[in-house]
Amino acid sequence: MTELKGKVVIITGGGRGIGFGLSTAFAKAGADLVITGRTESTLLAAKENLERDYGCRVLAVTADGADEAAIKNVIDQAVATFGRIDAVINNAQASASGKMLIDHTREDLDLAIYSGIYATFFYMREAFPYLKKTGGCVINFASGAGLFGRIAQSSYAAAKEGIRGLSRVAATEWAPDGVRVNVICPLAMTEGLKKFKEEYPERYEQTIKGVPMGRFADPEKDVGRVCVFLCSDEASYITGETITLQGGSGLRP
Repeated sequence: MTELKGKVVIITGGGRGIGFGLSTAFAKAGADLVITGRTESTLLAAKENLERDYGCRVLAVTADGADEAAIKNVIDQAVATFGRIDAVINNAQASASGKMLIDHTREDLDLAIYSGIYATFFYMREAFPYLKKTGGCVINFASGAGLFGRIAQSSYAAAKEGIRGLSRVAATEWAPDGVRVNVICPLAMTEGLKKFKEEYPERYEQTIKGVPMGRFADPEKDVGRVCVFLCSDEASYITGETITLQGGSGLRP
């Protein structure tokens, strides 16, 4: 298993869902964690479980990704607690996924843009000086929703494609400083997909039939371990890439 002992990793939305799977994968690799989210009780429960089960140190900081001051506080607390930042994983995203484009409102689009593009931008900008010192990396999360134009994912897809553009520019600008920026597009079960399954069961079945492997990704084993690899020395020449973890989606016409 890839070792990240002594590394400090910030994971947004790290207390539940895909984010907790990522936190578990990094904890198993020996990293210390900074997990953020909007619900303190969720973060504290995750912190307790991770520290008990894997012996890592976990700093839990409540923050809304759309709040610039809150993001600065996360970075400040991370550095005050651990003295360094080696990686930022921008996983958290709120959106009106599961709602058809014609039913979207401006507020729905704002939700996706602010929690996605703005949050990713704030974390990247504030963490960069510390990543430069450690030769660290950023992993941003995009989606097959944008790559393949998935039904009922319009605002989510728009935000995620914006994140991919931001990431490519950062990868180019930051490469001379030794900071790598990559994008992961996982097909994993999210709250948005659960809602989509409930409201549009037939379309959901069409979606899963389009996945040659016949399942969604496991947050820890399928997604988290790839992220651990990208944050390791073994991936020191990988930057500016979009890695799709889609179970073969996009291969079929």
